[in-house]
Amino acid sequence: MQTPEPTHCDMPLPSIPSATSATSAAAVGPVVSPAAADRIRFWDRTARRYAARPIADMAGYEATLRRVQGLLRPTHEVLEIGCGTGTTALRLAPFTRRLRATDASAAMIAIARERLAAWPAHPGAQPPEFAVADADAPVPAPGAYDAVLAFNLLHLVPDLDTTLARAVQALKPGGLLISKTPCIAELNPLVTRVAIPLMRAIGQAPPVRVFHQATLIDALAQQGLAIEAVERHGTRGKDFRVFIVARKRA
Repeated sequence: MQTPEPTHCDMPLPSIPSATSATSAAAVGPVVSPAAADRIRFWDRTARRYAARPIADMAGYEATLRRVQGLLRPTHEVLEIGCGTGTTALRLAPFTRRLRATDASAAMIAIARERLAAWPAHPGAQPPEFAVADADAPVPAPGAYDAVLAFNLLHLVPDLDTTLARAVQALKPGGLLISKTPCIAELNPLVTRVAIPLMRAIGQAPPVRVFHQATLIDALAQQGLAIEAVERHGTRGKDFRVFIVARKRA
């Protein structure tokens, strides 16, 4: 629902996907609620326009990529949830053993697969695997991943605790949950009280969660995660996107 256009992390609001259309929902398997189906339809409808947007802060995005690359290892099995159109997964895959990238939007995944077809060969690296799947869906392989990535996603999920619990379930003991999330409560109140509701009313924005950094950190801690780093990588004005590294206890 993920990440810039290079992953949901450095795009202007509204940003990345975590839901899809009735067709996408059927592809995932379980019947989804009307609210979830609406989210999915929004991202399916806007996927091409979203993919064409420039990154708002390229230097900040590249700083995040370098930071994540330093946390990954060639032996790592990695899952990215809410991967959007796949740009970040394509950038990070060469630093892993295997990277599986998922999004609830079938239209987003279709674009990701188009980009994968043009992905340059990286000696010894496996290309990322893209699949339609909701971040809130049951984990098919608990404890299978060394790292779970969630970029520009957690403010878009309908149930933050469920999404985090699924991510923790997917991790091996000692594995990392690496996220970058817009803390929308830090924006000018006119954005949250006027601009976002107006954009939602005209179908130009999905539902979003409005919280501060402290709320997100508390939610991560409630899942038993140890917070190892809290950073901001923005280079243009006030940065309201918080980068957090959290470890599943062994």
